[in-house]
Amino acid sequence: MSLQVEVLEQSFDAIKPHADGFVASFYDNLFTANPEARPLFDTTDMEAQKKKLLSSLVLVVESLRKPDVLNGALRGLGARHVKYGALPEHYPLVGGALLTTFEQYLQEKWTPEVKQAWVDA
Repeated sequence: MSLQVEVLEQSFDAIKPHADGFVASFYDNLFTANPEARPLFDTTDMEAQKKKLLSSLVLVVESLRKPDVLNGALRGLGARHVKYGALPEHYPLVGGALLTTFEQYLQEKWTPEVKQAWVDA
């Protein structure tokens, strides 16, 4: 499977002007759909966490054309999240909240092609 890099980059560029709201909405969506995830963040500085999420998203999207950098970035993120207690069953919850948030922010630009690109990514 090859990623639709241009589609991912363009859709991410569309949310960049609203980045702070986007990451806040992501956590709202995550906790609304999965209240059981909230305790995982009980001791977390959520303002710092939102900044970390945004910088991680930027790093990943900016690395889509550099597989070695992307691979390293994703391995680092994965290793850190294991230390935080993230389990494999948490990833679909996060993925679902991310897709919901993209849909909210992209609105009419959230086409089947864009959705599929993010699902694949």
